[in-house]
Amino acid sequence: MALKKGDMETNFTVRTFDVDIPVEEYRALPRHNLYIILDNLRSAFNVGAIFRLADTMRVAELFLCGYTAYPPHTKLAKTSLGTIDYVPWRHFPTTMDAVAHCRAQDIHLWGAETTSHSHLYTEVRPPRKVALILGNEALGISEPVLKACDLLIEIPTFGYKNSLNVATACSVLGYTILEKMEVFTERNTP
Repeated sequence: MALKKGDMETNFTVRTFDVDIPVEEYRALPRHNLYIILDNLRSAFNVGAIFRLADTMRVAELFLCGYTAYPPHTKLAKTSLGTIDYVPWRHFPTTMDAVAHCRAQDIHLWGAETTSHSHLYTEVRPPRKVALILGNEALGISEPVLKACDLLIEIPTFGYKNSLNVATACSVLGYTILEKMEVFTERNTP
């Protein structure tokens, strides 16, 4: 049954402020077992947007690889809205270095790419720890990294272009993975 105008409770508040705890206390909160690997992203603005996503999803860590912009960087500071100060991140000279790090930590590698072997993102269950790899805006995930993935997942596209903005794809895939990890069973905000 659809709600009609006037049916909704009118006594609600919209949270328009940052969490009211010190940054140190926020850093101590448990993080989800989702890692994000950025494989040579070209746009510092996209990286900044992904920092904001990494914050809202409270990911374990963000891995910035190759020529992906990393702090300190003016464009990142602007689009991340300060999240570069409290999202755990590290830079790897190559994405394969990040892959090796994840392998050593028993983190499964999922590549977001449309291929003949990709699985629909809604039809897979994440393992206990997963790293979502997102590729270059024009070239996608590099071939050696694709071959190193445990699973390839894709978001179906129905337009002329077989492409989504990388930060948009990160949002769709990241939140779906967290949902399937069942982190939404209780309100997860401090």
